[in-house]
Amino acid sequence: MDLQLNGKRALVTGSTAGIGFAIAEALAREGASVVINGRQQARVDAACARLRERVAGAAVSGIAADLGTAEGCNQLTRSQGDVDILANNLGIFDPVPFDQISDGDWQRMTEVNVMSGVRLSRHYLPAMKARNWGRIVFISSESGANIPAEMVHYGMIKAAQLAISRGIAETTAGTGVTCNAVLPGPTRTEGVGEFFGKLAKEQGVSLEQAEKDFFAQARPSSLLKRFIDPAEVASLVAYVCSPLAAATNGAALRAEGGIVRSIA
Repeated sequence: MDLQLNGKRALVTGSTAGIGFAIAEALAREGASVVINGRQQARVDAACARLRERVAGAAVSGIAADLGTAEGCNQLTRSQGDVDILANNLGIFDPVPFDQISDGDWQRMTEVNVMSGVRLSRHYLPAMKARNWGRIVFISSESGANIPAEMVHYGMIKAAQLAISRGIAETTAGTGVTCNAVLPGPTRTEGVGEFFGKLAKEQGVSLEQAEKDFFAQARPSSLLKRFIDPAEVASLVAYVCSPLAAATNGAALRAEGGIVRSIA
């Protein structure tokens, strides 16, 4: 299927690895020019090189900026022109018992996972409206619908992204601009792989057993019963970013393996 993204320019935050990189790759394969972002220049450069290797003729550039700060967002917007597509993918997670989550933990989670998307959307949205076309996507999580006991602050933040994306969509009424959220489930990203590798070692079990135990105990409602590949999330995001998804606006779209049992 041709997603009609030739000539579109996309910025994908937190895109040196994991879901972000998979989104950048999916958009590049559809002909969009892509801006990759991360905090470290070396990782940004490596991701750009990897994308060029994987997608022949890809138009890709990169910028190193810490978007978990207002200055980092300003640095990015000062150096980059307008974009047609903004994928707010940047996010961190940290399993911590609720009574041990400090004020600093809450504030850092908010700055990185929420305010990065708020600041960039606030910057790019007016020009999208003026051109009467644009796509903003927040990469939320099934944790925004099923708040995890082991990461209450993460669940709250991911629920906030759903509210923000719907609220932005309300401001686009009657235009060719859309704003949606995509809710991945547990995905085999670099960070998740490292976490479960450490967990398996601590428990003295194989990585495969640790994964099986996770879905049996922590996510028993999963229909997929395995970690999702980042590309499986990216394919939905690429469609949502395309002109073909013009009638999808203000939606919370799931790519979570059936963990969320409600049908609404």
